[in-house]
Amino acid sequence: MSDISFTIRLATVEDAEAIHGGLMMIARHLGEEGRITATPADLRHHGFGDRPAFTVLIAEVGKDFAGMSLFFPSFSTWRGRPGAYIQDIVVDERFRGSGIGVALLRATAAHVRENGGCYLRLSVDAKNLSAQHFYERLGLEWSKDEHVHAVYGDAFDALAGQYESGV
Repeated sequence: MSDISFTIRLATVEDAEAIHGGLMMIARHLGEEGRITATPADLRHHGFGDRPAFTVLIAEVGKDFAGMSLFFPSFSTWRGRPGAYIQDIVVDERFRGSGIGVALLRATAAHVRENGGCYLRLSVDAKNLSAQHFYERLGLEWSKDEHVHAVYGDAFDALAGQYESGV
């Protein structure tokens, strides 16, 4: 399928449904559909307008959604330079093996560089071995020196209210 013709473009607010569909593809691949609480309305609200929280590049084959890369600005205090964190990248199963994933990563890196950035970071679900191998083949190194920590839901609310609770 490597002779397939596709385009990559910057997403617009009208793409919120397709972006949400891409997130659902990832969740289905991981067997985690129930964990997605984001809606297309959330994506429209937070991803577009005066202060977008993220940027999305969309790959299309003809008029069909073929994949996406969703990323947001990051800053390395050690490098003293901006970059980006790729939150989600996916290629529709129909188009895997056609070079779209590589093209999305390259287009994301080019977009970040054009905006003054010098690096990309991303995390991969521990169960997603195919994605881990894909990134390693492209030179994205797994960091043995870092562990990701996160707080969500009630624990986040408790942490955000720490001064009010006297903690």
